Amino acid sequence: MSENNTIKIYGARVHNLKNVDVEIPRDSLTVITGLSGSGKSSLAFDTIYAEGQRRYLETLSTYARQFVGTMERPDVDKITGLSPVISIEQKTTNKNPRSTVGTVTEINDFLRLLFARASDAYSPVTGEKMVHHTDDQIGDLILRNFDGRKIALLTPLVRGRKGHYRELFEGLAKKGYLYARVDGEIREIFAGLRLDRYKIHYVELVVDRLVVKPDVRSRLLKSLQEAMRQGKGTMMVYDYDDDNVRFYSRHLMCPTSGIAFNEPAPHSFSFNSPQGACPHCNGLGEEAVFDMERIVPDGGKSIRDGGVEPLGRYRNNLLFAELEALGRKYDFTIDDPIESLNEEALNAVLYGDSEPLRIDARELGGTGNYMVSWEGVADYIEKQRDDSASSKGDKWKEQFVVRRVCSVCGGSRLRKEALYFKIDGKNIAELSALSIEEFALWMEGIEKRLSKKQEQIAHEILKEIRERLRFLLDVGLGYLSLNRSSRSLSGGESQRVKLASFLIKENAGGPILFIFDEPTTGLDPLVTKELYTTVKHLSAEHGMTVVMVSHDVDAALRYSDRILHLATSLKFIGTPADFLQTPFGAAFSEEGGAQHD
Repeated sequence: MSENNTIKIYGARVHNLKNVDVEIPRDSLTVITGLSGSGKSSLAFDTIYAEGQRRYLETLSTYARQFVGTMERPDVDKITGLSPVISIEQKTTNKNPRSTVGTVTEINDFLRLLFARASDAYSPVTGEKMVHHTDDQIGDLILRNFDGRKIALLTPLVRGRKGHYRELFEGLAKKGYLYARVDGEIREIFAGLRLDRYKIHYVELVVDRLVVKPDVRSRLLKSLQEAMRQGKGTMMVYDYDDDNVRFYSRHLMCPTSGIAFNEPAPHSFSFNSPQGACPHCNGLGEEAVFDMERIVPDGGKSIRDGGVEPLGRYRNNLLFAELEALGRKYDFTIDDPIESLNEEALNAVLYGDSEPLRIDARELGGTGNYMVSWEGVADYIEKQRDDSASSKGDKWKEQFVVRRVCSVCGGSRLRKEALYFKIDGKNIAELSALSIEEFALWMEGIEKRLSKKQEQIAHEILKEIRERLRFLLDVGLGYLSLNRSSRSLSGGESQRVKLASFLIKENAGGPILFIFDEPTTGLDPLVTKELYTTVKHLSAEHGMTVVMVSHDVDAALRYSDRILHLATSLKFIGTPADFLQTPFGAAFSEEGGAQHD
């Protein structure tokens, strides 16, 4: 082989390797096999990959290297023909709670774009499809739907708030407006008009009143634009004949209830963005709640004896003085068993009391009395964590909490508004919860279930999503869902997700050396074949070199281009057919191993 077509390693002595010399052909799949301890990982990761990383760091500037450090040269005489190296080991290293299968493979990015550009919004109140129109379109709708009827164009000013609004009415009167619709009734605006300040009110300004005819279009549009200006893009039409109201908006709006959404953008569907994340759980999909069994592990104990675990045993300080004062209010003492406290008293101990408590300062060695507020054991735990300068505070708090699905978003991680945007009846959270196989089936023929406009918008986006789903299916991950947390993946699953993400980025260009660590462990034969086919796609179609460490000699014989078999020193490198002619290969065949085609 020529110098440019091979990676040559001379005198590798890392760990169990003893002056191993080997040539690995480029643009092919080479599987390193051998018994445990023979040096497979030492050659692949501790020699080849380590040298590739060291060379990369040496290309950085002196300034950059002072932050990332340097790597020690592996114990090897020489390595030539080495390309940039990517290692995909069988371990889960991503601890980020926001990382999911969908974010790693970038499918979420395209899903968010798809929903921002091609979804339909539905009203959370009536279930109607939400609409938005231009001023001209709204004018045409009013002329058509209210032809010959007396209407009033309204601007919503107050929606479900308390107050007397005297200043509001005075300001409207000074501007020349005569009427307003107050709590469903058209009323004249006059000096001194005020409402009951303790009741909830709805106030809409009457911008114009007219009978709808074709020749009033110019007046209608002028009044409509004024109503939209004052209503910030939203207005109402009141029908005098049937006492009904219809909403219109430049934004997405339910025409019946008047509920409006902002125009969707990709970040509206991202749990990693403040605009899209559930405000209760901050996009994590779970919430931490205090566990009563951990805070009060033994209900038979009293507060004085340490029955409340975070507080510990009694001490003569303000904290326990507050609890004694709380007991006087709720008729218990700190010597009573906690299980004897009624529900109201126990809730006050755990979550605080809204009214101040009187403390006798003489109990603490002072003089006089003063008022304090008891915030509860839960607040005490939070403050103790905040006061800690290290991670010890977080660890201490964690022992008293349990994590459960977010009570607001139901685990979807998104704001409620995002879940009312749907494509073919499903929102983005429902699609993310499907398995990859189910999602791929849903994608089949989706264009036929979209409108012509949606299809034109979604065409390229759907193409990208399908390509990424195909790679995940090819590496045997069809059973995972896009919302599966990266932290919960096994080592093999994490490795194959990374592989799929690299396959997706196949346009990165340039010769790259991929090193895999036991990617077929635990896979059935069919999935193993699909995985090998996908990995060989890297070398055959994209000119990349793939080295795979594996104990599965049978699969290596069936699907690899070259086999590198190691003991404590080099034993064999060649084609699977040649390997079967060696003593080890012959022994493997006699034991019922694969016959290479």
